[in-house]
Amino acid sequence: MLTRVATLLTLLLEQPISLYAAAVLRIGYGFLYFTFLLREFPHHDEIWGPGSPWTPTLARQLFDQTGWVSILTLSDSRAYFEVCYAAALVTSALFMLGWRTRAVSVLFAVVVASFHAKAIFMTDGGDNLILLMALYLVVTACGRRWSLDARRARLRASAGKAGRLPLSQASGELRRHLHDARLTVITVLHNCGMLVIAAQVCFLYGAAGLYKVQGASWGNGTALHYALNLDLFRPWPWLSTMADRHVLLIALTCYLTVLVQVAFPFVLFGRLKYPALIVLLSMHVGIAVFLGLPLFSGAMIVADAVFLPDRFYRYLGQRWRGVARRTDTWEAETPPRGEPVLVPPQHAFSRQ
Repeated sequence: MLTRVATLLTLLLEQPISLYAAAVLRIGYGFLYFTFLLREFPHHDEIWGPGSPWTPTLARQLFDQTGWVSILTLSDSRAYFEVCYAAALVTSALFMLGWRTRAVSVLFAVVVASFHAKAIFMTDGGDNLILLMALYLVVTACGRRWSLDARRARLRASAGKAGRLPLSQASGELRRHLHDARLTVITVLHNCGMLVIAAQVCFLYGAAGLYKVQGASWGNGTALHYALNLDLFRPWPWLSTMADRHVLLIALTCYLTVLVQVAFPFVLFGRLKYPALIVLLSMHVGIAVFLGLPLFSGAMIVADAVFLPDRFYRYLGQRWRGVARRTDTWEAETPPRGEPVLVPPQHAFSRQ
């Protein structure tokens, strides 16, 4: 028992876990929110701006009761709102790219919380999950992989320490101790943040599955039938109608959804985790296509990425670099269009 506790403490204090998964979360949620703001740009004034029925005055009255805060309610000026919207787009893009991630992650959390609070009655599960993940990612080291920060660190490391002035022994030891303490704090915060994210997703799936078990429609396999016939969730009515004809498939999908969601927290430490993730991925893709909830599905798919090990992402990175290297070689060997291709003379071979 003591050995397990010591191993857990060593893992928590010394080695940052799931750095690639944290980078995937950063890229995924930054991209989702950037796309979301772009998609809603034609209607952004009616949703969050001065033209919204939910005015800043009403929002401030609600905040007095709920404790929410939003930078959008600091002024009723249209110019101020447009500046905030442009800043939100830039912040989401920089967060996705991983530029100065420590500071930008805080700004991204402020942006998501502000827009969420301003239109709190127009949100869904996807907005709520992105808000939670934005807050959690503030304490993680999500910029250490696949980011502009990581690229800058590699360039700085390759340049070496040339040009630095020599320090005294006492100053060097103090600086080293401060550096080690800083790394320990960052590692602990990152590991705790990733564990909280994983626990949040487990609670979400477990609670959703247990809630479905209590309903009669999920028990008799008809829940998806009713969902496919709701006008609010029929982006393509002909597709929903076609899917609704397969009664047995719909019933099996209902039972499989409940089973996987309830069992998911219990299969994380075994090989059944990967089939469960595939089922959940298929489920979220179906929700995006059939029910017209792409933001919610995207947020859940990105959240599921926290359960994939770093070796999986390193393998993807190696495959990507291999494909890019082969592409560059092929382009270098292919002559430009319009130039003659030099073919060796054939008479030398014909005489043999």
